[in-house]
Amino acid sequence: MLDLGKIREEIDSIDSRIVELFEERMKLAEEVKASSDFNACGVQELFSHIMSISRKRQYQLLAEHGREPELGYELVEKLPVDHARVVFQGVEGAYSFAAMHTYFGKDIDSFHVKTFKDAMEAIRSGKADYAVLPIENSTAGSVQDNYDLLAEYEHSIVGEQIIQIDHALLGVRGASLQDIRSVTSHPQALAQCRKYLESHPDWEQREFLNTALAAKQVAEEQDKGRAAIASRYAAEYFGLEVLNEEPLSQEGNSTRFIIVSGHHIYTPEASKISICLELPHRSGTLYNILSHFIYNNLNMTKIESRPIPERNWEYRFFVDFEGNLNESAVKNALLGIEQEAVSLRVLGNY
Repeated sequence: MLDLGKIREEIDSIDSRIVELFEERMKLAEEVKASSDFNACGVQELFSHIMSISRKRQYQLLAEHGREPELGYELVEKLPVDHARVVFQGVEGAYSFAAMHTYFGKDIDSFHVKTFKDAMEAIRSGKADYAVLPIENSTAGSVQDNYDLLAEYEHSIVGEQIIQIDHALLGVRGASLQDIRSVTSHPQALAQCRKYLESHPDWEQREFLNTALAAKQVAEEQDKGRAAIASRYAAEYFGLEVLNEEPLSQEGNSTRFIIVSGHHIYTPEASKISICLELPHRSGTLYNILSHFIYNNLNMTKIESRPIPERNWEYRFFVDFEGNLNESAVKNALLGIEQEAVSLRVLGNY
């Protein structure tokens, strides 16, 4: 086996030949001067790729020799849901309530809180085993506050549930569309029904913490001029009438909810991984990080960025990709990202 000095000499020799061949290739292709500024940038990018590929091979070799990223996750046969207590934000009749029942069943022991942060605190304090939080809507986009909470708390995502959103305009019994003066709902619901609300420009729009809470308030006030945008289930639960005949939001509108736990666990069937990472504040770092998914043949399904409060103009990235933490390709990718990122945290495998 060659010593390190000899290896470096041979690498330098190969690199010089690569430069010569690259410049010859560019000259033939574009008939430009070999030492042009464009070629200089091209050489720099070429060697950046070569070094990046070399590092990825080194990470693979490290993994093959037992070096794995410290993920802190435990493989379990199934999620422990027997006798579990679940918290959701809002009140009965909210979409979070429907997502909870769909995922855990209607017999689950549950309670509600006012805010998403309260739900995370309930897990931290041990009052709840799981929390149900909305994370993304197909028309209104991400629930950004909950991404920030995932970064703030050391909890993990252990499941997800997608709920079809069927918004309705709810009013007190006997009310009609002609009576309505104001509409109350969660900001996301108002955004999802934007086109419908634009056809009623004289209606005042009021934001509220939760769609079901908005419906509850309308039911309590018994004012024919007030309406809420909430689910049809909320109409039944609070004794309200559905006033709209046409759909409020476009077909296919759905919300993805995540199931959060205080335990870092995953099952053999888990097929999606969420990570949170911070990168060096220089050009090309995000590109280099994302290349680890390409080289390990992993399908990235989502990327989201959020500003880091304590550092101006720097961002924290949230990435979802397909895979299981027990797979070698996933371990290789995470090892490479761990080595090159400022920080890496696995948010869950579910």
